[in-house]
Formats: sequence, structure tokens, C-alpha cells
Amino acid sequence: MSNVQTMGFQTEVKQLLQLMIHSLYSNKEIFLRELVSNASDACDKLRFAALNDSSLLAEDSELRIRVSFDEAAKTITIEDNGIGMSYDEVIANLGTIARSGTKEFFASLTGDQQKDAQLIGQFGVGFYSAFIVANKVEVLTRKAGAALTEAVRWVSEGQGEFSIEVIEKATRGTSITLFVNEDGEKFLNSWALREVLRRYSDHISLPIQMEKEEFNQETGASIKTGEWESVNQANALWARNKTEITDEQYKAFYSHLSHDYNEPLAWSHHRVEGRSEYTQLLYIPKQAPFDLYDREAKRGVKLYVKRVFIMDDAEQLLPSYLRFVRGVIDSSDLPLNVSREILQESRDVKLIRDGAAKRVLSMLEDIAENRSEDYMAFWAEFGQVLKEGLGEDQANQQRIAKLVRFASTHNDQATQTVSLVDYVARMKEGQDKIYYVVADSFANAKSSPHLEIFRQKGIEVLLLSDRVDEWMLTYFREFDGKSLVSVAKGGLDLEKLSNEEEKKQQEEVAQELKPLVERLQVALAERVKEVRVTARLVDSPSCVVVGQNELSPHLLRMLKAAGQEVPDIKPILEINPTHPFVQKLKGIDGDDFADWASILLDQAMLVEGAQIDDPAAFVKKLNRLLVS
Repeated sequence: MSNVQTMGFQTEVKQLLQLMIHSLYSNKEIFLRELVSNASDACDKLRFAALNDSSLLAEDSELRIRVSFDEAAKTITIEDNGIGMSYDEVIANLGTIARSGTKEFFASLTGDQQKDAQLIGQFGVGFYSAFIVANKVEVLTRKAGAALTEAVRWVSEGQGEFSIEVIEKATRGTSITLFVNEDGEKFLNSWALREVLRRYSDHISLPIQMEKEEFNQETGASIKTGEWESVNQANALWARNKTEITDEQYKAFYSHLSHDYNEPLAWSHHRVEGRSEYTQLLYIPKQAPFDLYDREAKRGVKLYVKRVFIMDDAEQLLPSYLRFVRGVIDSSDLPLNVSREILQESRDVKLIRDGAAKRVLSMLEDIAENRSEDYMAFWAEFGQVLKEGLGEDQANQQRIAKLVRFASTHNDQATQTVSLVDYVARMKEGQDKIYYVVADSFANAKSSPHLEIFRQKGIEVLLLSDRVDEWMLTYFREFDGKSLVSVAKGGLDLEKLSNEEEKKQQEEVAQELKPLVERLQVALAERVKEVRVTARLVDSPSCVVVGQNELSPHLLRMLKAAGQEVPDIKPILEINPTHPFVQKLKGIDGDDFADWASILLDQAMLVEGAQIDDPAAFVKKLNRLLVS
């Protein structure tokens, strides 16, 4: 294993390197922020590992990061004495992108440099950002606790291959040397590097050191003294008083946490005291990551205990529907050796999770009330995820309900802008229910025949077409004391929508059509539970509905598509007594009646978005009846 091996990058890494090398970024200095951030993480991980094995820190207990440059050799070096990497870890971490959503990320690239740069920022690049300013990168690393002969050298010019070999290294940790290209030469001076470090990395709670320099009056040049000094404040940003922290520092810390090149939409820095003491610094991003809907993706906030790093992605500290939130929680109560099992069972963790959820909801309420455009941008990115909270978080359900947005018949636009508060404010006098319809798409919801009587009466209906909506509604059934009712369910009370004259007329028509209803019931006995006259239709001849407590056709289709076994639920066929199709049926007898009845039902099923059992038979019947 001592021989040099040459290996190829994972395909996705090759693509990403090409994007880097072709300078998608106008802000090239972010390479330093990314590499210093990685070095900080390596030191945090060593500090945590040393809680169980103090010998890992024996050779050098003062953790730090050092940044140096060599103007003559045109190199910049970032060195840490953190956890380091083994041979296999170097291949895994520097030769592949082990991240969910990789394929979706590359499929989203457009060829527009500005847009693609934003996408890369959304995806995160970490180590690979080195190739923005370097035409060659050398990594020397030794795992903490490993022998000095088990160190590794990794070298690449970013052209699709890298070499790797086992070497000797006197100290643990990682040293990354960038052989800078022409774009990187502007960073080959102390002032430029210090300026970038202060701007992006001042918050890091480890000393970031550079060599002191003295000005030589005779030569007019600066000379390195060999002494190292810290260029950052080296204290945890979240532990400082928030009155001392500028917005730029908060934004820089967000970039360090999330590797997101967009500014955060909002943040909250808060110290909680009482039964459980902790500090939280939570951010709401502007854009959703590619793996937002991937159940296997890591998510959550960073957990510290008394400023000692414990774990990344502590998902137990926030409910799942807030998985887009980034930030840090530093507890004074949890034990330093806290494990994932303890996190799941701890009373203190529950208090932290509940408190963090309320803090995030407060941020969203503030944005919704005072920054409506920003909130609509947030909703476009994270709305479907927030809807999950209506089912997951019963304690905060009504708060979440006020934050949820829908499309509705109020404006018939696909954009979800209608709040439940707005809906209730527009309710008709005497209306005591919130009406909705669920469909596969906005277009299908908007054109549903179930809406006809509501449009005629001027009653607003919510148009739901997100995949999460049907699941959400099984848990969310009331808002502001008003029940949510599907207009596609058979138990719909339509009498309140009609005046006395209309009710009387409906009763007369129903009595008149009783023989037709009975004939339809016989003809469709194997396919429907019941046939009945309805007042909900205005322009359509028929529609299908299900019982109030039965699964909707839309949900049945979703379950079936997911490979789930679904019950065989026969729908109820409702007919419009005034429609010419229905009136014509009264005068049809014999075999033709059975075929026309079948077409009446199939049409209603198709409008509902369902797949009819035998499309070929439907077409054959229709063609025969049209030419007869």
C-alpha cells in the first residue's frame, strides 16, 4: 500500500470540478471559508472523540487552525490538528460525493453561469471549492491515534484523476496545500487572507492563526517572524451577547453552518433559562436543499454541550416538519457523553425540541405578518414540508394552520396565497364550514364538478393538489371552531346553501326522477353503492362521491400507486336532474339504457381523475351509441 495509486473521481465529482475550474463563482474567496470550516469541524470531532479517549489529544492538546502562504511557490496552506483521515476515509471523502440528491442536482444545471452558481451553493461544495483558485491540490493527513507511518498524501489537478499514497507524517490532522492559479494569486499576501478570515471565519471557536509579519524599512517588504497569532476572536458566536454581533457576522456564521451561498431568510438568537438552560441560534434558509424530501438524508441542527461539539444533524432537537431549519443548540443540562439513544429519551431534549419549534414558528409568524413577499418565497420552497406539521404537531396545530397557504376559488390561481384566516373572514353569512376539494393537480381541482353549486352560490372552496394534502387532512379537521369539509364527500349538507323555494323545487324533481334513479341503481348495481339526485351539480350531468368517513378516490389512487393494498370502495353516483343527458335517459329503454348508464358513470369517474376499469369497452359503447 506504500506505492502511489492513481484513481478516477466519481462521475459527479468530475462534473462538479469542471464547473469549479470554469469559474462559475465571481466570489472566489469562499474557498478559504469552506476549507477553514472543514478544519474547524475536524477539530470539533476530535474534541468529542477525546471525551472517551483522552490519549487522542496527548501529542498536542491545543486545537487550532493555521493558514500560511508562500508567494514564491504560489501556494496557500490550511492546516489543522484535528481528527485527520485514514487511507479509506481519504478516498471516500475526497473522491466521491456521498450526498443525497446528487443526480437531481446535476439534472438541474442549466448552462447559465449565474443560475448554476446559485444551484451549486444550494448543493454545497466544501473541499472541492479549492479548485476555484488552484490548479493543483495536495492533502497530507494522519488520523488521530494512528502511527506516524500511516499518514496519507492525496494529490489532484482536478482533471478527473487523483493519486494517493501512504507516507509518514509527524503530527496528526490535515494539511491542504493549494497551488494557486492566476485567479488565486491575489490571495498570496497576508492582508488579503486575514481580511477574508475575519469576514467569514471570525465566529469559529478555535484560534485561526497566521504568522506575524514585521515591516523591513530598508527593503520595504514584510518579513515573517515565525511567531503565530490568532486572527479571529476564537469564541463561539452563539455564546456572545447578541448586541455585540452584526448582521454580517450572523450571515457569515450561517454560511459556515450550512455551506449555503444564499443569505438566510431570518434568524433567531435566544438564551433560554428555567427548567432547561440552553442557547439556540436558528436560521431559516431562502432555498430548499435537493434532499429535502429524502427520508435518508441527514438533517437537523448542530448540538453542543457547554460549547463542546457533540454531533451534526441532531434531528431529535427539531420536529421533522422543521427539518429545513439550520443552526446551533448549546445545552447546559445534557451530559457531555450524550448519545443518540439518550437524546431520544431525555426529558431535557423534549423541552429543547418544543422550545425550538415555538421559536421557529414565531420567526415564521413575524415574516408572514411583516414581510409578505419573503413569506411567499418561503412558502414556495418549504410549504409542503410545513404542512406536515398539521399532522405531526398537535400542540402547535392551530399556530401552523395560520401559517399555511392554499389555492382557492377566490382567485382561481395556482399560486398558494390564501390563508385560513383570510378564508374565514370571507365566509358567507350563516356558513359554518370550511370547504375544500382534493385532486391530482390544480387544474383538476379547479375544474371539479363538485365546485359547481359553490361557484353559483359564491362560496369559496380551497383547491388542494399537493401530495401531502390528503394525509394532512386526516389529522387537521378544524380551524377557528369551523370544520373542514370535503365537497366531494357524500355527507355534504347542501340544504343550508338553498333557500326554501329551491328546497321545494329539489324535492319535487327528486320525486319525479325516482323511477329513473331506481333503473340506474339496477343497471349499475355491481359498480356503485347508490344512485341519487343531487343539488351540487349545475353544468355537469353526474359526479361520484364517497361516504363521509371513507377514503377518497384520490387517496385510494395514491395508496395503490405506492403499492399498498386498498379496500374496494364502491362510489355513490349523483345525477343532475336538470341536465339534458339525464333528461334524455328517461326516454331510453332496453340494452341502450344499460350502456348509457355505464357511460354516465364512466364520465363521472374520468372527471374525478380515476381510471375506468375497461377503457376499450367505454370507447366501444360510446361509438355505438353516437352512430345509432
